Amino acid sequence: MNLSYLMQLADHSGGVLYLMVGLLTAALAVIAERTWALRNLTRHGETLTRALSDLSAQDRSGLEWIRETQARPLHGALLETTLALPPSSQELLGNRLEEVILRQVPLLDRRLWVLDTTVTLAPLLGLIGTIVGMFHAFQVLSEPGAAPNAVTGGVAEALVATAAGLLIAVVGLVFFNGLNERVRLAVHQLETLKVMLVNRFSESGPRASASGAL
Repeated sequence: MNLSYLMQLADHSGGVLYLMVGLLTAALAVIAERTWALRNLTRHGETLTRALSDLSAQDRSGLEWIRETQARPLHGALLETTLALPPSSQELLGNRLEEVILRQVPLLDRRLWVLDTTVTLAPLLGLIGTIVGMFHAFQVLSEPGAAPNAVTGGVAEALVATAAGLLIAVVGLVFFNGLNERVRLAVHQLETLKVMLVNRFSESGPRASASGAL
């Protein structure tokens, strides 16, 4: 199987195989970028969680040190919000941190729609390529003296598009589910950090309630 034969297969599919190569390239780029980003993010979240677990209540200097030395932008936004607020009630601090999390979550699953689209679109493109290839194969019958094996060979080549579409969809589905699990873990870490910050840096009692009311 050489390059000219692959180009012949692509031509017999009506150019659909070229589109599938582009779709696969886009999917692989998203897989590589999101896998790297989410792996680093969850590892950093684990490190930050361990660092916060060692802080005592209202240790703002310790929290400032963690923010400057260990926090990255996504997690650092939670720490910055906590430091920017004066000692507040659990409800007020929790609501502010939840607002930060809601703004950050869309950054975690960005571009995953490309994989979702790939899983759905690739088999359909493969089917279209096979149908076009079948047209080419059966056109051989209209030629005088056409051999039957020419038709069967054309049908076999046409099925390559369907196989390629299914293969791309399987790869996309595996990584789509895996990356969604990474996103779920990252969101869980953000929620865990929120609870840890609320437990250590919120005030309780009448004073905090009055402050929250203001």
